[in-house]
Amino acid sequence: MLSLSSPRSLLLSLLLTPTLISLQPHFFVDAGVAHSIHGRDHSRRGLPLLKLINSTTDSTSDEGCSASGSSPILANSSSPFWMESIKHQGISPFNSDPTNYKVFRNVKDYGAVGDGVHDDTAAINLAITDQDRCGNGVCSSSTVSPAVVYFPQGTYLISGSIIPYYYTQLIGDARNPPTLLATPNFNGFGLVDGNPYTAFGQFFTPTNNFHRSIRNFIFDMRQIPAEGSATGIHWRVAQATSLVNLVFQMSPDPDTVHQGVWMEDGSGGFMGDMVFNGGKFGIWAGNQQFTVRNVTVNNAQTAIFSLWNWGWTYQDIKINNCQVGFSISTGGTGAQAIVDAVVTNTPVFVQTDIPSNGTLAGSIVINNAKLTKVPVAVGVSDGSMVLMGTPPAYPSVTIASWGQGNVFEGTDPTGTYKQGTVPAPVKASSLLDANGRIVSRGHPQYADLDVSNFVSARDNGATGDGVTDDTAALQALFDNFSSCKVIFLDAGFYIVSSTLTIPAGTRLVGEAWSVIAGKGEAFQDQENPQAVVKVGEEGSQGQTEITDIVFTTVGPAAGAIVVEWNVKEPDGLKAGAGMWDTHIRLAGSAGTDLQIANCPTSGTDCFAAFMSLHITSQATGYFEGTWVWLADHDLDAPDQDQITVYAGRGILSESQGPVWMIGTASEHHILYQYNVVGAQDHYMGLIQTETPYFQPAPAAPAPFSVNSDFSDPSPYASSASAWALVIKDSDNILVFGAGLYSFFENYAQDCSGTLNCQEQITSIESSTNVGLYSFSTIASTYQISVDGAEVIGEAANTNGFPSTITVWKST
Repeated sequence: MLSLSSPRSLLLSLLLTPTLISLQPHFFVDAGVAHSIHGRDHSRRGLPLLKLINSTTDSTSDEGCSASGSSPILANSSSPFWMESIKHQGISPFNSDPTNYKVFRNVKDYGAVGDGVHDDTAAINLAITDQDRCGNGVCSSSTVSPAVVYFPQGTYLISGSIIPYYYTQLIGDARNPPTLLATPNFNGFGLVDGNPYTAFGQFFTPTNNFHRSIRNFIFDMRQIPAEGSATGIHWRVAQATSLVNLVFQMSPDPDTVHQGVWMEDGSGGFMGDMVFNGGKFGIWAGNQQFTVRNVTVNNAQTAIFSLWNWGWTYQDIKINNCQVGFSISTGGTGAQAIVDAVVTNTPVFVQTDIPSNGTLAGSIVINNAKLTKVPVAVGVSDGSMVLMGTPPAYPSVTIASWGQGNVFEGTDPTGTYKQGTVPAPVKASSLLDANGRIVSRGHPQYADLDVSNFVSARDNGATGDGVTDDTAALQALFDNFSSCKVIFLDAGFYIVSSTLTIPAGTRLVGEAWSVIAGKGEAFQDQENPQAVVKVGEEGSQGQTEITDIVFTTVGPAAGAIVVEWNVKEPDGLKAGAGMWDTHIRLAGSAGTDLQIANCPTSGTDCFAAFMSLHITSQATGYFEGTWVWLADHDLDAPDQDQITVYAGRGILSESQGPVWMIGTASEHHILYQYNVVGAQDHYMGLIQTETPYFQPAPAAPAPFSVNSDFSDPSPYASSASAWALVIKDSDNILVFGAGLYSFFENYAQDCSGTLNCQEQITSIESSTNVGLYSFSTIASTYQISVDGAEVIGEAANTNGFPSTITVWKST
């Protein structure tokens, strides 16, 4: 995604009270189970659904599950996280030195001690930078030097910033998360600085700062004086990025200037399962769009400060003993959507810096927020009250549905400005947990499993060398072990030449975003499209989890359906089938044969896929932090040169639900980015799209054709660009946060200045119980078309650079 200027699954289950703030927080680690706080199930009920080998037999055994018992082997209390113990033999086949390049790096192998006494800063940064990796302001992006930088349990004293390079995962021991402890005289912007400022600028262009992840850490800033500048993470990033399972310990002093996450720019992204204790700010939020799920802030001055955005969605937020919950800079913040919040003992829940005065100056939507001892629900920094919170006679109150902004219904083109109760979204019961909230399920990490429960792809004949056909080896691996082992796909680039089926019940874990790539004649005919990867056969059911994988193709691949998602979650385990930190990335990277050398902007012959993701009618799915991207530029070119590559369709969902899309994006596909057809029971928040830069030359659907077998929508005109979102013949579809963008016409950006890069962008047809909330678009003349007619124009909803519909509901 480019801006206008530039082409245990861990849940932190302990709400710390003021008397506990100095204690080390407890982590609740999931092996793929339902979880979280506030009355949700903490049991291991997910484990029996996966039959794991109950022996210590060699994982290379070709006996597969025939040698298995019925129970998994749980790690004992002294065992390290399985990731530390497993054999690491992942490769980066397109690196300049693939034989010697190390993907997995344990910081202790580079001299880090982790005793809280020795300064580990230099050793940690050496583990990150070793072997000429992409960073230091001389490399803007690269896919050939990925790294997992692993921290065993311990306390790592640091006196300066840890600087992760491009394509880096910083991962701590999920069983006993390590602490990054800042020295009293810490010198740096953040304990982790994801995009440092230097004399020549920043290391990375923030809107192209992809493939970054930090998980399983405690950030301890309490040795830094309260008046001293202290930031946990400086996070100026874009898509395919995540912060997961983190705790931030900051000064509880009421005059502290400490802050947890600080971000001022970018185009993200996802963060979730985090706890912030103390500090001036938990999260200082500035980014085009982001999704935040399951965050707790205790004892901060301001839990979340919004500097600017085009649209953010906050889901499952807990705020305790703060002075202000959300502080919003109205002049810079476009749209704020908050769902399922619990706020306690906090004088003001949401506070804007200036009153709206009846204009759309910052859209706000609040849904299902329970307030206890919160006198002001919505107020202004001058002390005026917009919405009362809990009156003295009532200990708590719930905001069912409140908004500030323009509200529309059906085919009425005239909106009504509201600052009050707005129509509540329809939420299908299948999407909700036992407490009536949208299901929230974090990245599975299998922290309570012993390493003997894992089986390696490379130990079982797959090479991942980017040349060898690994189809047979991978299929045998899945067939033999999916029902009894966690499949570890060692880092590499795995070629498949025919459809690879990942059976229902599989748990697949990648390493530094292991790549599975479809290549060859089977995927070249757009008149006869074939799945590269099937997740489950049609009608199959079982607990299925995919983490840290990239799915792609090697061109030409005009007939490739990159992922066909068929699997259904087990009965009684909501979100029991899903993908986390897993992406579909087409072209623009090493090994795809679809880079600048053969796909310049003037080219017409580069085909990457027929469709990226197809969620079929019987399937269910939980997709978190999933980026579905047809590359607009070459990630491995020194100047990130623009390229022209074609992929017909983004995400097609025909699922009857439930489907959760949390922090997902789909970009640059020819016909559409999201197509929800004949479907029901979907929650989508926040979704983000971008129209192909070359359209309308050629105009959609060229160079593909409309295919009714795949429910293709018709283009809105003969000179049409792609639809961002289509909802047709569907019921109970809730979009809670959207950023749908169009920046170019035939690679020219003049239309961005006049905000008319395309005529239409969203189509709703013959559907019921559809709700669009905090719905922002850029440079589409009409934001919503209903049953083929242009209905809501962008000009009436200007909200900074984007235009925002605070609420639209079907009649």
